[in-house]
Amino acid sequence: DRVYDLNFNGRDGAERVTYGDVFLQAEQEYSRHNFEFSDTAMLFEQFKMAEEACKKYLAAGWRDGGNRTEHLMALPAYDQCIKASHVFNLLDARGVISVTERQSYIMRVRELAKACGEAWVHTEAGGAA
Repeated sequence: DRVYDLNFNGRDGAERVTYGDVFLQAEQEYSRHNFEFSDTAMLFEQFKMAEEACKKYLAAGWRDGGNRTEHLMALPAYDQCIKASHVFNLLDARGVISVTERQSYIMRVRELAKACGEAWVHTEAGGAA
């Protein structure tokens, strides 16, 4: 009934490897880092940097200079959006964001994600021809 007991490699006996064998140490170490030792001032800066990079890639990615027919950097922009979201979650879990600030951060990440989706539908894989 614990995720760490799940059979990770499908084998039995001495050859069996559980999810915990593979991931428990990482979970413990990253939890300690994220909840006890991470530098929250640095995390705030990382959020700002990821947000700025996402916006930069979104603006620069239009092949035609902004006529919005084909986007060439939707995925790098999305990577930065995901980084911003992850950093927000770390800050939120640490309890260093007020209720009011929390709503603002959620809106900022939402706007990035929405813009990345808009860029994606203007890529070849997203349906632009």
